[in-house]
Amino acid sequence: MTVTAEAYPLQWPTGRKRTEYRRREAGKFDVSFARARDNIVHEIHLLTGGRYGPEAHLVISTNVALRRDGLPLASQRQPDDPGVAIYFTYKKREMSFACDRWLKIEHNMQAIAKTIEALRGIDRWGTGDMLEAAFTGFLALPAPTGVSEQHWSIVLGVDAHIPTGDLIDWYRKLRSDAHRAGDTARFMAVNRAYEQFCAERGIA
Repeated sequence: MTVTAEAYPLQWPTGRKRTEYRRREAGKFDVSFARARDNIVHEIHLLTGGRYGPEAHLVISTNVALRRDGLPLASQRQPDDPGVAIYFTYKKREMSFACDRWLKIEHNMQAIAKTIEALRGIDRWGTGDMLEAAFTGFLALPAPTGVSEQHWSIVLGVDAHIPTGDLIDWYRKLRSDAHRAGDTARFMAVNRAYEQFCAERGIA
């Protein structure tokens, strides 16, 4: 089985709820971006019995550009949307973990690494069926038929019920940040998401 998720830009798991940007918190993890990224790789390596490479199909999806090996670069500024989603194959099933609770992308990565570490504890100290049951909630869902783009709330990193005025202010900030950074792809994605938002709410 091949994981179909893209590493950049962020591809949030289908059906997984986002944390509203106003509710994101400062994390207490003492970890660098590079260490948090490597911790995810290490945990997947242990979980899959050393099959990190082609067999595990690990994808770390963020709004951070990639190194040559496909993993996120460590030397970039914090993206406006710090969400992290990882996809990998476990026992021939595509799994996904995602976190956007924290304000910094490395803290969201570390939270995912810690979650996988805890699940490995179930594998060590529990029974096989306990681990299988725990993983049921992390199965990656396929995108809805006919849907080629992510919902505007996912692209903009906000709750789908955000007040219109707050969304417009947030959209302007994201567009301005993408323009200053020279990130054309992000700029266009933000504009498309805003157009989708306007169409959904009947804004001319």
